[in-house]
Amino acid sequence: MIIPERRPDEARINEALRLLSGVPVELRVAARRLGRGSGVYAWWAAPSVFPDLPGLPNENVPSLRLLYLGRATSLRGRILRNHLRRSGSSTLRRTLAGLLVAEGYRTAWTDRVVLVPEDEVRLTAWMHTHLRLTWAEDAEPATIEAVLVRRMHPPLNVQGVDPEHLQAAVVAAKNAYNTSSRPAEPPRTP
Repeated sequence: MIIPERRPDEARINEALRLLSGVPVELRVAARRLGRGSGVYAWWAAPSVFPDLPGLPNENVPSLRLLYLGRATSLRGRILRNHLRRSGSSTLRRTLAGLLVAEGYRTAWTDRVVLVPEDEVRLTAWMHTHLRLTWAEDAEPATIEAVLVRRMHPPLNVQGVDPEHLQAAVVAAKNAYNTSSRPAEPPRTP
């Protein structure tokens, strides 16, 4: 017996698209408005931020382009505790640091590659200056995220992106970041 593929509800997808395409807000505003529920979120920036990367223009603020789309079991926690604080737990932060390598972001090895503390602070300040956010609460964001990524083609996303929309510069930036620090070599014994 073939079990039909479970398709996300089109109404939920359309509502998420509507909310994600709404007016992006500054991060200080988002910090006050984000709920603890699950959902999807989108990061937006002016085309001048990464001029070589395409991005869907925002329907309400055409001067902003979509950069990244993600999902969270807690929107507030994911945005405030991960994306705006720690590169070790945020693919977005690692990708941004890789793209901003000319700005001199430095990394160190813990159990993975992370930004040094001063550069974590610097990247957060950069994000507050250059990025805006929209979000849509949804009880099952994992069931709609892939559809949204395929429809919206966010240039910083690598997972779930159709190959023709995969950005080589983003893949290279992620690889450069991930290889920028290595575990310490054990001392050699004579």
